[in-house]
Amino acid sequence: MHVSKKQLPKSQVELTIELAHEELKPFLEQAAKAISTTVKVAGFRPGNAPYDVVAREVGAMRVYEEAAELAVQQSFARAVVQEKLVTVGPPQVSIEKVAPGNPFAFKATVALLPDVTLGDYAGVKVDERAVQVEPAEVDDVISNLRKAYGKEKRILRPVQNGNKVEVDMNGYLDKVPVDGAQAKNQQMVIGEGNFVPGFEENLLGMSEGEEKEFTVRFPKEYHRKDLARRDIEFKVKVKAVYEIELPELNDEFAKSIGNVSTVGELQKRIEESIMREKQDKEKQRWELAVVDAVVKKSAFGEIPDVLIHSEMGKVLHELEHDVANRGMKFDDYLLSIKKSRDDLKKELQPRVIERIKSALVVRAIAEKESIRTTDEELDKEIETHRLAYKDNPEALKQVNTHAYRDHLYGILQNRKVFDLFRNQGRGK
Repeated sequence: MHVSKKQLPKSQVELTIELAHEELKPFLEQAAKAISTTVKVAGFRPGNAPYDVVAREVGAMRVYEEAAELAVQQSFARAVVQEKLVTVGPPQVSIEKVAPGNPFAFKATVALLPDVTLGDYAGVKVDERAVQVEPAEVDDVISNLRKAYGKEKRILRPVQNGNKVEVDMNGYLDKVPVDGAQAKNQQMVIGEGNFVPGFEENLLGMSEGEEKEFTVRFPKEYHRKDLARRDIEFKVKVKAVYEIELPELNDEFAKSIGNVSTVGELQKRIEESIMREKQDKEKQRWELAVVDAVVKKSAFGEIPDVLIHSEMGKVLHELEHDVANRGMKFDDYLLSIKKSRDDLKKELQPRVIERIKSALVVRAIAEKESIRTTDEELDKEIETHRLAYKDNPEALKQVNTHAYRDHLYGILQNRKVFDLFRNQGRGK
C-alpha cells in the first residue's frame, strides 16, 4: 500500500492511497462471497462461490465496485495509523482508479485535530474558593418540603399570601391576545413569585367567582423580548381558593421524608446535600477558570468545520434542553429573541470555539504529561455506572456501548489533568 499526503487548509489532509492488484485480491474474494449470498450461483452454496465464478455471473466490475468499498474502509484506517494522524469525523472519499487487473486508488480528505502549542500552564494559578452552607438555606429547603407535603383545603374567604388559587386568565397587548398568557384552571401559590412581578399581588383580596381586569408591566429583562417593558392587560377569574395546611416540623415529619429518624438528622442530610452541590459548582468554576487561563496562553491551528459543526450541535442540544425545562418550545424561544436558528448559530460560534479550545488544551496537557487512563480504571468506572443504573434498563443499555466507554475515558482523562494542577500546587 502506497500513501501520499497533502496538507489542506483548516486542519485537513488529503490522502492518496493506492493498492497493488495483489493487495486488492483479498477484498475481491470477500466481495464475491458477499454477492453470492444474494445472487444464486449454480453449484455453490450461498456465500461460498469464488471470485472467478461470481465475476462471470454478475460481471467483474460489480465485484470490483463492492471490493472497492471494503478496501477503502480497511486501507484508510491503516493509512491513518501509518501516518500517525488524529482524525475528526468521517473522510470524504473519491475513487481514482478501479478496473479489473489494475491497481486500485482513491483519495480521502479528512479533518485533523488542530495543532496546539501550549503556553506556560505550570504558571497558571487560580484560587479555589471555600464554600459553606448558611442555616437559612437549610430552612428554605425544609420550608419547600413542608409545602410539598402540605394538605389543601378549599376556602371561601378572600385570597391571602400563601393561599393556592386556581384562575382562568387572558392576557392582551394592544387588545391582541398574547401567546402564552392564556390559560384555563391555572394554579399558583400567592407570594412565591413564580409569575410576572405584579400579577400575584393583583389577586390578593379576590374571592372565588370574582373577576378582575388589571395591567402589569413586564420587566425589561423578561425572556420574551417582544413583551419586555410592555403593558399587558389581564382579565382574570378566580375559580377556587385553597388554604395550605403545612405539616408540623417534628420527628414524625422527618421520618416521612426518607431514611432519617429526627429533625436534626433531616437538617444534617439537607446541609450535606447543599454542600455537595456547592462544592460541585465551585469545582466546575475552578476547572473552567484554569482551562480558560491555559487557553489564553496557548496557540491553535485552524479548527476544522466538522469539529465546529459537531460542538455546535452539542451546544444547541444543551440550550434546547434548558429552554424545555423552562416550559417553552424552542421555536417560541427563537421568536422571543427575534433570531433564526442560523442567527443563533452565528451568535454561539465564539462560545463553541472556546469550548473546542478548552478540550484541545486538556488533551494536549494529558499528552505532554503522559497521563493515561488504564483499562482497569475504565472498567472500574463503568462498573460503578452499571450499579448506579441497574434498575434502569435503557440507561444500562447506553452504559454498555462503546460510545459511553469513550465518553467515560474522556472524563477520567480530564479528571487526571485537573488532579495534576492540584497535586503540583498549580491553581492554588
